[in-house]
Amino acid sequence: MKRLYRNAQIASEDSPQLQTADVLVEGGQIIGVAAGITGVENAEIIDCTGCILLPGLFDIHVHAREPGQDDKENIASCAEAAINGGVTGFVMMPNTTPAIDNAGVVRSVLESARRTRIGPGIYTSGAITKGRKGEELAGIAGMKAAGCVMLTDDGYAVDNPQVLRRAMEYARDYDLPLSSHCELKALSGKGCMHEGKISYALGLPGIPNISEEICISRDIRLAEYAGVHLNIQHVTTIEGMRTIKRAKDRGIRVTCEITPHHLMFNHEHIGDYDTHYKMNPPLRTPEDNAALLQGLKDGWFDVIATDHAPHTPFEKNQDFASAPFGITGLETALVSLYDSYIAKDILSWQLIVQRYSAEPRRLMKLPPVPVKEGGIAEFIVFNPARTTTFSRDFMKSKSINTPFLDKTLQGMVERVVYRGEDLLAR
Repeated sequence: MKRLYRNAQIASEDSPQLQTADVLVEGGQIIGVAAGITGVENAEIIDCTGCILLPGLFDIHVHAREPGQDDKENIASCAEAAINGGVTGFVMMPNTTPAIDNAGVVRSVLESARRTRIGPGIYTSGAITKGRKGEELAGIAGMKAAGCVMLTDDGYAVDNPQVLRRAMEYARDYDLPLSSHCELKALSGKGCMHEGKISYALGLPGIPNISEEICISRDIRLAEYAGVHLNIQHVTTIEGMRTIKRAKDRGIRVTCEITPHHLMFNHEHIGDYDTHYKMNPPLRTPEDNAALLQGLKDGWFDVIATDHAPHTPFEKNQDFASAPFGITGLETALVSLYDSYIAKDILSWQLIVQRYSAEPRRLMKLPPVPVKEGGIAEFIVFNPARTTTFSRDFMKSKSINTPFLDKTLQGMVERVVYRGEDLLAR
């Protein structure tokens, strides 16, 4: 069946200008991109006037919670949440029960992923250490052979530098990027939010900047020594960002992530102990928000990633100190970025395509999916004139732990096309 997406404004990583054109799709391929395509018979016509058509998003930092935590999320519900937000591919984190730390679990989660509507677009990382305990290396060779695409103990740093060094050497030899959650627990202690005037006022133990920043410096030095590709997860501080920039300038193979919530929110949003704003690393200061946003605009960050972290209402309804860290993000990321930044001409569609579609795929050694003739039909139709209300009925994730719950934002993911198939049409 042919589909003709007419009068779309096409976003590309190569140009700040949107190209107005029709897009003709047959099967899983884009067979035409041009203004005013005519003479097409037996095609479904989809009017995209006023809409942005951009490549499917790709998220390298997602907690699908399978195996063992199905009350929070599973791979099937995670895939539906991704589609709902315009994400057509993602990488799962290994902090599951049991951890994804051997070839058998890697094969199991990938088989579960293949049963979803975007199965070929779902990948998994593997743990650096067995059980993510930081003591003994996981089965890296077996995980690589089973299809693991990245190593990380996400949620924990590897405290022992010798263990981390050996892991980096294995990652180098098996051509796997190693992603680091940078935090020194000796400094973070039992902290549950950013250490500063708000934590003091609320009487909550704080997590200081230096817990993250010192670990970033350490891991970069180890990565330089080992010659591995190091990816720094969810950077939150000005100095952490600057340290990574200096390392890049020296030619060290380091990439880094920025999350939408660390751009948009800070410790002042916690207000009356609202656990929807509790995450690790924590929300920092308004000054950090501004610096991180400028760093994203200036190209200091390689990818946007959500750190989608679903939890049950029971868990998040505990007191702030006891509630788990993390918020969901797959469904809210693109709309919230549009509402906060793109609609206000602070960020461009070109940057979104670069940092939340093309570069994440390249980091995982996958080809981008540009909207061009001969390319794979994997794209989003985004309508800036419509609004999205993130109600329980709207959301496909099992969990609703998001600061955007029941809020209405400008913009809507109107359609999601994956390998030629319309997975979503509103």
